[in-house]
Amino acid sequence: MKINQTILKEFILVGFSVYPHVQTFLFVVFFGLYLLTLTGNLAIMGLTWVDRSLHTPMYFFLSALSFSETCYTLTIIPRMLTDLLAKNRSISVIGCSLQMCFFLGLGGTHTIILTVMGYDRFLAICNPLRYPLLMTNMVCGQLVASAWAVGFFISVIETALIFRGSFCSPNLVKHFFCHMRAVVRLSCLDSDLTEFTVTLISVSGLMGTFLLIVLTYVFILSTVLRIPSAEGKQKAFSTCASHLTVVIIHFGFASIVYLKPEASGGDDTLIAVPYTVITPFLSPLIFSLRNKDMKGAFRKVLGKTILLNK
Repeated sequence: MKINQTILKEFILVGFSVYPHVQTFLFVVFFGLYLLTLTGNLAIMGLTWVDRSLHTPMYFFLSALSFSETCYTLTIIPRMLTDLLAKNRSISVIGCSLQMCFFLGLGGTHTIILTVMGYDRFLAICNPLRYPLLMTNMVCGQLVASAWAVGFFISVIETALIFRGSFCSPNLVKHFFCHMRAVVRLSCLDSDLTEFTVTLISVSGLMGTFLLIVLTYVFILSTVLRIPSAEGKQKAFSTCASHLTVVIIHFGFASIVYLKPEASGGDDTLIAVPYTVITPFLSPLIFSLRNKDMKGAFRKVLGKTILLNK
C-alpha cells in the first residue's frame, strides 16, 4: 500500500508539456497526419460503399478495419491536439477510464480484424473453390461483430482491474493519453501486480493474434509455391502484400510499446507516437496505394464527379 492515499478526482496529462518549445510544431505535424488519416479511412469506407465491384469479403473487412481505426484515433488524437495548445491538461478519473476502455477496446478490435483479414486471404488462396460458400455475408458480419465483442470484453476487464481502487498523489499521468501503464502506477493498491496482470493480458492477446496471422501465411506460402506459373504466384502474393505490410508495421510498433522492459528507460510518450499516430496514418495509405481495385474505384468516382460538374 502506498502512503499518500489522497483520493483523486482528476489526473493531469503531462504529455508533451516537457517539450514546451516544440509543442506548436508537434501540433501542426500531428494535425496534418490526423487529417490525412481521417481522409484516407473515410475514402476507403466511401469507395467500398459506392462501388459494387468492391462488395466482396476482402473489402468488407478493409472497410471494417478503416472504421475501427477511425474510432481508435478519435479516442486520443483530438484530445492530444487540444492539450498541445492548452494550459489546463486535466481529465477526470471517469473520463480517463472511458478513454482507456475505448482505446484498448478499439485497439483490440483493430488487431482482431487484421487477424480475420489474414484468415480471409488464407481461405481465398488455399480453398478457392469453397471460399464463396465459407465466407458468406453473414459469416463476414459475424466475424467483425466477434472482433468488436472480444476486443471490448478484454478492454473492460483491463480497465476494471486498473480502476478498481483509489489513486494516490501526485496525479500526474506521464503520457499524452490515459495509457494503462502510466495510470496503473498511480494506484494506491499493489500497482506492480496490477501492471503485470494487464500487461500479460495485452501481450498474450497481441502474441496470440500475431501467431495466428503467421500460421495463416505459412499455409498461404506453401500453397502459392505450388502454383506452377509465375503470373499465378505474383497474383496470389499481390492480394496479400498490403495486408502483410500493415501487419508488420502494426505489430512491430505495438511490440515496442508493450514488450519494452521497465528498466530500459526511454520516454513512453515518444515511444507511443508511432503506434498511435504513425501506424493509423500509414495503414489507409498502404491499402489504397498498393491496391489496383481501390485506385480503379477512385478513378471511376472521380470521373463521374467531373462529368456531373460539367
